[in-house]
Amino acid sequence: MKKTMSFEEPIIKLREKIQELKEFTETNEVDLSDEIRNLNDRLVKLENDIYGNMETWERVQVARHPERPTTYDYIGELFEDFIELHGDRAFGDDAAIVGGIGSFEGKPVTIIGHQRGKDTKENVKRTFGMPHPEGYRKALRLMKQAEKFGRPVICMIDTKGAYPGRAAEERGQSEAIARNLVEMASLTVPVISIVIGEGGSGGALALGVANRIYMLEHSTYSVISPEGAASILWKDAAYAKEAAEAMKITAPDLLKMEIIDAIIPEVLGGGHRNPKQQAENMKTILMNALQELGKLDADELVQDRYDKFRKVGVFTE
Repeated sequence: MKKTMSFEEPIIKLREKIQELKEFTETNEVDLSDEIRNLNDRLVKLENDIYGNMETWERVQVARHPERPTTYDYIGELFEDFIELHGDRAFGDDAAIVGGIGSFEGKPVTIIGHQRGKDTKENVKRTFGMPHPEGYRKALRLMKQAEKFGRPVICMIDTKGAYPGRAAEERGQSEAIARNLVEMASLTVPVISIVIGEGGSGGALALGVANRIYMLEHSTYSVISPEGAASILWKDAAYAKEAAEAMKITAPDLLKMEIIDAIIPEVLGGGHRNPKQQAENMKTILMNALQELGKLDADELVQDRYDKFRKVGVFTE
């Protein structure tokens, strides 16, 4: 059974009512087809009204949905012949970052992404998708390998942020993230990043210095979590909803500010409702981006990336 969110309650109740009428019709041989048809029409309208006009905090809830497709899920739907590669060749293998080589529409690519768990045990193993330094160093190793062999790099972003523990700091968390930013800026192959869930802080940006940045419709991308911002601004994490509104962290907000290049539509109710269809929505925009970037040579790709980030932000002199 799919986990539901509070704002979905009217939809759930109407679905239950429709199911009750269907069961009553079957057991009592009473024709209630007109009533069921009317309720189905109401359901369609209600779903479009609720899912089509979600507030910021509702989008945050969808982005955090425990059944939301992960990097592994999209790899299985989008790429063929995927071979996962492990380790940073310095310390170890961080399960919060997955990556490897695969083919997309017959062409070799490198895929890298944050990976959350599907249950508590796996989340502990993957530190809830929050990487340690070795995770970012593994990602960079795969990017440099992709550059050596001329493969485009496709990154999937889905993390609350880099792992905040002492061990991560002792092993150079900030240096690892900073090095990724510097190295990604100068990669001579196409780099495409897609925010598939939460894009939190430097932990997300370490996979986000790309020629093209896309967001799924109900994903978020921010410098800090709403709870973290609320704790700083109001000294109370309970103000997370207000912080989310003020921070402009949703895809429509970021598209207006030209921080991202496009929004990838989600299936009605969120990608977790139909992961296969959601992957198809992503495939189209990936194909177009790779075709467009494939026309640029190495120097043009670096310049394109520089120009993209140079124009972010508003300032006056």
